[in-house]
Amino acid sequence: MPPIDNFDPNSVGLLSNNIFGLPFTEEEASVILLPVPWEVTVSYRTGTAQGPEHIYEAAMQVDLFDPDVPEGWKNGFYMLPIDKNIRTKSDYLRQCTELILSHMMEGGNVADNAHLSNKLKDINENGRALCDWVHELTISMLKKGKKVGLIGGDHSTPLGLIKALGELNNDFGVLQIDAHADLRKAYEGFTYSHASIMYNVLREVPSVSKLVQVGIRDYCDEEFELIKNNPGRVQTFFDQDIKEAQFEGATWKDICKKIVDSLPQKVYISFDIDGLDPKLCPNTGTPVPGGFDTAQVFYLFKQLHLSGREIIGFDLNEVSNGVGEQESIDSIVGARVLYKLCNYLVAKN
Repeated sequence: MPPIDNFDPNSVGLLSNNIFGLPFTEEEASVILLPVPWEVTVSYRTGTAQGPEHIYEAAMQVDLFDPDVPEGWKNGFYMLPIDKNIRTKSDYLRQCTELILSHMMEGGNVADNAHLSNKLKDINENGRALCDWVHELTISMLKKGKKVGLIGGDHSTPLGLIKALGELNNDFGVLQIDAHADLRKAYEGFTYSHASIMYNVLREVPSVSKLVQVGIRDYCDEEFELIKNNPGRVQTFFDQDIKEAQFEGATWKDICKKIVDSLPQKVYISFDIDGLDPKLCPNTGTPVPGGFDTAQVFYLFKQLHLSGREIIGFDLNEVSNGVGEQESIDSIVGARVLYKLCNYLVAKN
């Protein structure tokens, strides 16, 4: 741990320091943040590949005092440099995706088009390569005793991290905050689609004994059937059910208790920013009416911590800040969500 006697946590964030203006190096920090600027398969709006850099910039404005975890920052948080090669590859493959989606929207069949079929194969192979890259990086950090959080990019990005955690933990749950169920099998033909992340987690990470989804309000019949047919492993707290329970007198505390009680002792948090009310993330890839305020989600995290459960990792995805005059509050919200996740990752029970 570096000497921090001369560091003023109440001063302006120094650009010469790392994320949140903290003075830690990679070696000194207990939490390593991996930025993954990847948005190859987003199906509506782009911009999430810039999420890590926008969050980094906004994080300099976050006050370090957190009443829930007052000295969490002293454990050290460090964000790795953004890999420009990943971003370049994402930009190229995104163009390929747009060609495929345009062909499909016009009624075409990709399988009948050799050129597009080759592009689809390239996208899927690179999706697997990205997963392997994330896995190799994160497993090495975890074995060094680091705690790891991932910043996307689209929601496909954390599969490698979850797989790494699955190799080091025999049994853990995933708490998914999201507007979408993300349980589609190879959505639009993309094996590693952002809409398929939880399907892939259930298929490829047997150590995930429970997937608990919260705030889901946009899903297809196929996903609904998967949820219904796997009650032991998947539990979904739909946004509509949550709101109706509150309309009828249930408190958020009561609902949070049910959510927490459904999780095993070790928990990984997967936070898609579109789980929030779209007024807080208007530029996210696929905004959906409904969702939560940050205070509600932070209260859920607090109850999770107070239950004695251990948070073993997290991801934060789909933060897109818009461009130029369209820039909005997204990255500011994202930075504060990230700080809360970091603090609970290091909080002692």
